[in-house]
Amino acid sequence: MRPGSGPKRYGHGLVIGRFCPPHAGHHHLVRTAGERCERLTVLVRASSGESPSLADRVAWMREIHPEALVVGAVDEDLGTAVPERVDAVFTSEPYGEELGRRFGAESVTVDPGPDRTRFPVSDAAVRADLAGSWDFLEPPVRAGLTRRVVVLGAESSGATTMALALADHYRRRGGVWARTRCVPAYGREYRDLERAGLRAEHPGATRSDVTFRSSDFPVIAQRQAELEEEAARDGSPVLFCDTDAFAITLWHERHLGTASAETGEIAARGRQHLWLLTDHRGVGREDDELRPWMTARLLTQLAHTGRRTAVLSGPHEERLASAVAAVDALLAEGTHLTDRIAERR
Repeated sequence: MRPGSGPKRYGHGLVIGRFCPPHAGHHHLVRTAGERCERLTVLVRASSGESPSLADRVAWMREIHPEALVVGAVDEDLGTAVPERVDAVFTSEPYGEELGRRFGAESVTVDPGPDRTRFPVSDAAVRADLAGSWDFLEPPVRAGLTRRVVVLGAESSGATTMALALADHYRRRGGVWARTRCVPAYGREYRDLERAGLRAEHPGATRSDVTFRSSDFPVIAQRQAELEEEAARDGSPVLFCDTDAFAITLWHERHLGTASAETGEIAARGRQHLWLLTDHRGVGREDDELRPWMTARLLTQLAHTGRRTAVLSGPHEERLASAVAAVDALLAEGTHLTDRIAERR
C-alpha cells in the first residue's frame, strides 16, 4: 500500500455474527466494514432456542445499520444465506481466517478480542451483567431488553402514586438506574385534549363531562404503547408504566359494557413482564360501587391471560415494599438471554 493511500477498499464486504445481543463492539465492526466496502452484508446467525430471537436481532441491526443489507439465517442454512461473491470478511474473532477461506475472500480483523481496546465489551459480558453493560447497547436493543412493569388498578386505588414511587425508588440506586422512567397514563392527557375542544363550545366543561367513545380506546392504547416504547429506549433496565393497553381493554368494558377487538389486538402486541395490581380497599372512595368490580375484573383477566401478577394491599409503605420485592425478583431472573452456542469451526 502506498503511503497515505489509506486502508484497502473492497467491493462486497461481509460481517457474520450472532449479535446475541448486539453491542457497541459489533456496531464498530459493522461501521468499519461499511467504510471500507462499496456494499456490505451483515449476516445474523442463530440456533433454535436462542434468545433474543433471530427476528429481534435482525430488526435491531437493520434499524441501527440502515446502510447495510442485514439478513438472518439459522446455522443449517448459512451456505445459502449469502449467494453473492464476497471480497472481504470482517471479524474481531480468531476464526476470521477460516471464514475468509470458506468464502474465498480476504479476512480483515478489526479490534480483536479478548483485549479489545475501542469497546471493551462482549456478548458474554452483556449477558452476565446487563446493567453494567447498558451503555454499550443502542436504543432499540435497550427497548427489547428492558423489563417492563405495569401498575394498574381501579379508579383512585393508588396506581399512579405507586408507579411514580417505584420509579423514584430505583432512580435512587444511582448509576444506570438513575435513568429509570415512569410512563404516564395517556388516557388522562387524551381526556384533557377532548375537554379543551369541548370547552370551546361550553366554557364551563370539566373532565367529567367528557364522554369516551369506542373509537377513542384504540387511539389511547396505541399512543400508550408508543410512549412506553419511547421510554424504554432511553431509560434504565427497568421501566414502570402507569397502565398499559391490556388495562385499557378493560376500561373499555368499564365505560361501554363490551370488549374492543381493536384495543385487544394492540394489547396482544405488548412486551410487558410484570403487572402490579393495586387493591382498591383502604384507598380512595369506598362508596364507589364500580371499584370492587374493576379490581375483580382486572384480577380475573390477569389470571386468565397468564400475566405475571402481584397484588398490592395495605398502607402505602407496605404496598411499596411488596412491589419492590416483586420487581427485584423479576430483575434477578435476568432477561433470559441464552448463552451463545459454541461456534462451529
